[in-house]
Amino acid sequence: MDSAPGNQPVIVMAPPRQTVWWVIAICLAVIATALIVRPGGGPFALPSAYADTPMAGARGIFAFTGQIDTNRYGLFMMDVDTRNVWCYEYLPSARTMKLVFARSFDFDRYLSDFNLDPMTNPDHIKKLLDEHQKIKERKARSGGLSTSVPGLPPQDEPAVPTGKP
Repeated sequence: MDSAPGNQPVIVMAPPRQTVWWVIAICLAVIATALIVRPGGGPFALPSAYADTPMAGARGIFAFTGQIDTNRYGLFMMDVDTRNVWCYEYLPSARTMKLVFARSFDFDRYLSDFNLDPMTNPDHIKKLLDEHQKIKERKARSGGLSTSVPGLPPQDEPAVPTGKP
């Protein structure tokens, strides 16, 4: 069999059309030009609705999710302008939200110590800090030799019993 180059069909490939790429490039150029020459401060200027918002003090309503109970979740919302807080519980079986609580915290900010755990009471914390400061001063005077602290276990022994005698 003689396979001469003249017997094979000649396939001519036309270059792919690039019209789509030119249209995209022209559209991007128009958008960039419009952003640069628009009135009101250039391409990075914010519209007046965003620029006039004061950022120093948080205003408005804040919403965040959280766990209410072991298997209950809710949407907590707080209006800082009217000083109110409320929570909606999501009920997946009914696919609805139910108002769990709502209250004003208008006068709460005037309370200093109310319904605190004894371990987080500010007086207890102050007492712990005073004892800690005394320990540091005692160690500084004695060169770090003193390890016994009134009310606390020595540093050699564990703070929690291990069950061994």
